[in-house]
Amino acid sequence: MTNNTTAADGRTAAPRLDFAKAAPKAFKALIGFDAAARDGLDPALVELVQIRASLLNGCAYCLHMHTSDARKAGEDEARLHMIGVWREARTFFTEKEQAALALTEAVTLVARDGVPDDVYTRAARHFDEAELARLIALILTINTWNRIALSTAKTAGEDERTAAH
Repeated sequence: MTNNTTAADGRTAAPRLDFAKAAPKAFKALIGFDAAARDGLDPALVELVQIRASLLNGCAYCLHMHTSDARKAGEDEARLHMIGVWREARTFFTEKEQAALALTEAVTLVARDGVPDDVYTRAARHFDEAELARLIALILTINTWNRIALSTAKTAGEDERTAAH
């Protein structure tokens, strides 16, 4: 299946490729990397990280997918509304979640300021070495998924994870 994009004037643009079909080995490797990254991390934290990175990257497809997943997992609606402004809404998130969100922002926006020592140190206080490595890997995978979805013009509201590839 290819993805269609809509031009500013409302016309359907040329279809874009289906990444999973066009690069199956890369797609399967990324699925494996994603699964290894999230292994042992709190599922609620995983969704918070994926939502924050997707917000920062402007990826509507992934944002819709992960907010839906978070709701299905019982995440509080108020917390979902506060992820974009988590610094101003600190009481909604634990210290550990705040550290993960700060690290998510630093890694996602790494070209701006790198990953500042204070952000890394804060995360290292809340996660042991193995957890921190998996958290960084999780941040890397969601950023990769965001870039794939944006590059191939995935449509928000469609969830292709259940489709056979």
